[in-house]
Amino acid sequence: MNSTTVLWQQKNQAALDGGGKNRLDKQHEAGKKTARERLELLLDADSFQEIDRLATSHFLVHQEYTDGVITGFGTINGRKIAIYAQDFTIKGGSLGARHAEKICKVMDLAAKVGCPVIGLLDSGGARIDEGIHALSGYSKIFMRNSRYSGVIPQISVILGPCAGGAVYSPALTDLIFMIEGISQMFITGPQVIQQVLHEKVSKEELGGARVHSTISGVAHVVERSEEACFEKLKQLISYLPNNYCEATPSYESSDNNTDVQSLVPSNSSQGYDIKHIINGLVDAASFFELQSTFAANIVTGFARMEGNVIGIVANQPLVKAGTIDIDASCKAARFIRLCDSFGIPLISLVDVPGYLPGIEQEHNGIIRHGAKLLYAYATATVPKITVVLRKAFGGAYIVMGSKELGTDFNFAWPQAQIAVLGAKGAVTILHGKKLSECEESDRIVMQQALEAEYEATFLHPFIAAEYGYIDAIIEPNDTRKQIVSALEICRNKVEQLPKKKHGNMPL
Repeated sequence: MNSTTVLWQQKNQAALDGGGKNRLDKQHEAGKKTARERLELLLDADSFQEIDRLATSHFLVHQEYTDGVITGFGTINGRKIAIYAQDFTIKGGSLGARHAEKICKVMDLAAKVGCPVIGLLDSGGARIDEGIHALSGYSKIFMRNSRYSGVIPQISVILGPCAGGAVYSPALTDLIFMIEGISQMFITGPQVIQQVLHEKVSKEELGGARVHSTISGVAHVVERSEEACFEKLKQLISYLPNNYCEATPSYESSDNNTDVQSLVPSNSSQGYDIKHIINGLVDAASFFELQSTFAANIVTGFARMEGNVIGIVANQPLVKAGTIDIDASCKAARFIRLCDSFGIPLISLVDVPGYLPGIEQEHNGIIRHGAKLLYAYATATVPKITVVLRKAFGGAYIVMGSKELGTDFNFAWPQAQIAVLGAKGAVTILHGKKLSECEESDRIVMQQALEAEYEATFLHPFIAAEYGYIDAIIEPNDTRKQIVSALEICRNKVEQLPKKKHGNMPL
């Protein structure tokens, strides 16, 4: 064996050893896997092909191979994936110029070959001793996150700290996974907050997984361990195409004969769990929910019907009576844009009494944020199918995939109520003066009579069906069959938006 081969083997082993045994042990003591262990957990056995293993920093005197990030390609259940994994055992996974070049290189290759890119993030942030070069590196990554948005799926998995400017790369990707007790994301850390605002807060309280899955809405999926997180990520990949030009994978269909009608109370004011309806309509065990604990008054996620992937947006009567608020608008709008980017048909299940009223909602911009949901539905060109289950009132009827927003098929159950207002609110506005002039006993009787008259005249789907706003009134237990038929009709749908540079989406 010649000296060159020996030298190569030594360098190669040094790269495989990461930051060395002491640092690897510290990673384990912190309850975290190493970067290479994570790749082994996530990717199919022996599928990883590494690139730039011997990369080193352009600027540091003490050089370490890989420069703190492992990059390459592998497969997940046979699907080609581009991936990069930051190595916290090397310079704390900090990002310098060469580190960033490696990430950009694998992202560029992913876009060229048309496959998803996954980032496993575990980093102390920008490498201070590389100064502006590190900041430039982040800028290059952000540019690619933005340019490749809608071209290939981009997924971020937060597996340690992610602070400062570093948070904007995952924020620009399609989906973010976090792990309880391990993941943190924040712009300014606890020390800075204490110095500037004199407020004490822990990293977990400031930017832990629970915060971002319930309050901020940054995280889409949260799990309790790295193993569980990677299993969930493998499931998610099965719902996404390789790129915007390819179809989503299809699987063998599983029949679903659920009696969905029995799951919905006849009393329109009584709550029920919309997830039971979703699971009763889609292929068995196929519903993959996103952001389950954020803006829970609206439900979003992927599922399959007849083995084919769909996206679902549904009002949740159990939370805030299913009203639409700021967070629900943003959550649903972002999910609709994701589905539209990658050709995934949209199914909207509607049971909504209106927008959430209140000074806080108005002052915090429900007009601006609510418009995002309108814009998302109106500009989506994938097959769109809407089913009104029980009620759809006012502007909330319009925004939840109404016919005028370009929905291809609109259905309603016979008991559905479609109107500007519910009976009580409408009667109060239309007959308030007359009612105020009555004695209390007479007022109650008149109120009930007027509400009954309003319900008989307006609170039904027949006027909407007569004028073509609803394509068909269907039996609840025929809903799956009707949706499947509509999806088949729309399979080769082609719709072109007016030629322009791009629209000005309300943000």
